[in-house]
Amino acid sequence: MDAEGAIAALTALAQPTRLAVFRHLVGKLPDAVAAGELARQCDVPHNTMSNHLAVLTRAGLLSVTRQSRSMLYSADVKRFRSLVLFLTRDCCGGRPEICAPLFDLTATDCLCETEPTHG
Repeated sequence: MDAEGAIAALTALAQPTRLAVFRHLVGKLPDAVAAGELARQCDVPHNTMSNHLAVLTRAGLLSVTRQSRSMLYSADVKRFRSLVLFLTRDCCGGRPEICAPLFDLTATDCLCETEPTHG
């Protein structure tokens, strides 16, 4: 990931509905969710949700597949990990001890598996 990609991803996530959608889709991995279901869950009109999904997709945070007439969306965790890695790569100006507590917290506070299982 480069600075331009990081800015696009952060911009996409810097909106309440888009952040909620991304978090919801991460929780549904490895399953994908239909756009209409996301619109209902967030209580937004379908066209508004389409715009939000387009922003997240252009930022590389979602992948989309067509199933008949439905568009199914899933979170791109690999891209999100790239964003986090980009943000922490030069951890605290070369002083990793400053960022170490962050990594300890994410390892212990994560309620998910490190890799999604496909079953």
